[in-house]
Amino acid sequence: MGDDETMRRRQRPADRPVAAVVVETPLAHLDRVFEYSVPDELAAGAEPGARVRVRFAGRELDGFVVERRDHPEHEGRLTPLRRVVSPEPVLTPEVLALCRAVADRYAGTLSDVLRLAVPRRHATAERALALESPPQESVEAPEPGPWTAYPAGPAWLRRVASGEGPAAAWTALPGRRPDHDWPVALAVAATTALAAGRGSVVVLPDHRDVDRLDAALTQLLGKGRHVRLTADQGPQARYTAWLKVLRGHVRIVIGTRAAAFAPVHDLGLVAWWDDGDDLLAEPRAPYHHTGVVLGLRSAATGAALLAGGFGRSLRLQVGIEAGDLVPVEADPTALRSAMPRVTVAGEGLDEERDGPAARAHLPSRAWRVAKDALVDGPVLVQVPRRGYLPSLSCAECRTPVRCTRCRGPVSVSGSGTPPACRWCGLVVAAGTFECQHCGSRRLRSAVTGAKRTAEEIGRAFPGTPVHTSGSGDVLATVGGDPALVIATPGAEPVAEGGYTAVLLLDAWASLDLPVLDAPLEAVRRWLAAAALTRPGRATVLCGAPEAVALPAVEALVRWDPAWLAERELAERAELGLPPALRVAQLTGSRRALEGALHQLEQQGLPPGAQVLGPVPHAPSAPHRGGAPAEGDAPARAVADHHVLVRVPLAATLELTRALIALKAVRSARKEAEVVAVRVDPLDMF
Repeated sequence: MGDDETMRRRQRPADRPVAAVVVETPLAHLDRVFEYSVPDELAAGAEPGARVRVRFAGRELDGFVVERRDHPEHEGRLTPLRRVVSPEPVLTPEVLALCRAVADRYAGTLSDVLRLAVPRRHATAERALALESPPQESVEAPEPGPWTAYPAGPAWLRRVASGEGPAAAWTALPGRRPDHDWPVALAVAATTALAAGRGSVVVLPDHRDVDRLDAALTQLLGKGRHVRLTADQGPQARYTAWLKVLRGHVRIVIGTRAAAFAPVHDLGLVAWWDDGDDLLAEPRAPYHHTGVVLGLRSAATGAALLAGGFGRSLRLQVGIEAGDLVPVEADPTALRSAMPRVTVAGEGLDEERDGPAARAHLPSRAWRVAKDALVDGPVLVQVPRRGYLPSLSCAECRTPVRCTRCRGPVSVSGSGTPPACRWCGLVVAAGTFECQHCGSRRLRSAVTGAKRTAEEIGRAFPGTPVHTSGSGDVLATVGGDPALVIATPGAEPVAEGGYTAVLLLDAWASLDLPVLDAPLEAVRRWLAAAALTRPGRATVLCGAPEAVALPAVEALVRWDPAWLAERELAERAELGLPPALRVAQLTGSRRALEGALHQLEQQGLPPGAQVLGPVPHAPSAPHRGGAPAEGDAPARAVADHHVLVRVPLAATLELTRALIALKAVRSARKEAEVVAVRVDPLDMF
């Protein structure tokens, strides 16, 4: 054997005696690779990307081999690998680089991101898939179809087909017929990339959206040309789908958040729907947003990028104004013909004609519109809160009623039931309530929930079927027959042929959200519901405040979310608020935060950094609609303050590096008090 052949053989991973391993540990100061020796019997299986078990700090932990080396960088004896869990190279170099970039962007650890990116192994799925072979047949590029309604749409598709990486923010038209609706448009985009020999990742907020895109892709490509990755799949089904992508059997992946990390070969398109939906934000560390993850992936691979929705988030507006995204919108004529007729109850002659009924929970105008629309189809009624009476307040001073034991919100869960705390369940006995501010003993409903609304509307339209869709019982579709559909935001079912009218109740409650972007979120919810209306039919906004809501209401009436996003971003830039600036939130006890700030000052923050706080922190409810989870009460008692650190957008990585160093030092010192770190906290924007 010649010298050249010997050198080539020595370069094979199986012949390299050292494995660099990422160990699954959440400790920030251990966020790096560790070297292990590779026993001869494990040399063939311990390939880069394989899962292994290692001895670490006296325990056996899981890890991933990320590299095989000829010589160790560590001086001294190396601990050998314990075993190879699976020789399947599940962690590809591209996904590893993406996970590292996400961890760096959000001041997290690589282990936290890998836990979300790579599903747990399922041995049966590996064995069952071993004999399958990938499909070889090619597909033809589809017709632009729904994209012809947008002047820039066909040109964007042509660039995708030619292998380029155009980035677009797409504002979808409302009221489209099924063969031109947004799921079909996304399916056409993914198929266009596939026809060019490139893969696609499309992420959607929930499983109902995934179902719609699944049906559109199946109709366009047939079965077996794409897979879905969602949380509702069982472990075997999800791992099987993931392996099909890893082995190159399919190149189109659709799903919810975790699908953003799917190991698609020759990635040519990343897309997501409804950037402002909070379901796209990961609730676990490092609290990343799907849009940011896919943006990082597009930048690293050169894949085309498509962010679609009926509205426009400030995150997308920042990208548009920076020139990173090109808006894809319909021309005004097409928009006017597709959008519903939006009116606001209580305006014009309503108050003079109807008196107090003009601003009731179900105003007279809304009642008349619904009555006329029920003649030939279903009517959608969007209610901003689920439950019966989800929030109570003092009848005199309107102060919200809080539980005397845990300070949680007090609500009424059903007709004839007494008020009770939503967190701890403490019942407010009849006659025992007394307002701490004014002394009144009378209660009133602060907002009416979906169940109570269904009761009221059912009495207003006797004999009409009433369907409810909300948390715990979400309808995917309803028929085209006359019916009333009461739904909470995000749970609106799709009606066959579209709704003949949409009523948006309690607009003030949507605008009264305790977040910085309440107007944008309210408009996003309203547009999503109103987009289900048949073109030219009525949408009525009810309960809108007269002055505070003016920009949001105007954006809905004009169907112009871009105008509202531009206005909001300009105001944020003038006031120094996110996302015009980058913000990180540190939460913990006052003593822990003071220590963390002292360390940050010693390390050195980026130029122009501003530190705001510590200030008392009001924690949110521990669980949506439920009692506190075990351990929540102590956490609330300790994490009672927060600090905000804001820097220019250009200093994002400098800020996150400082925060990573802060977490590493506190972890190495085994600090008893936790300081939680969030970059881009959602309760601000």
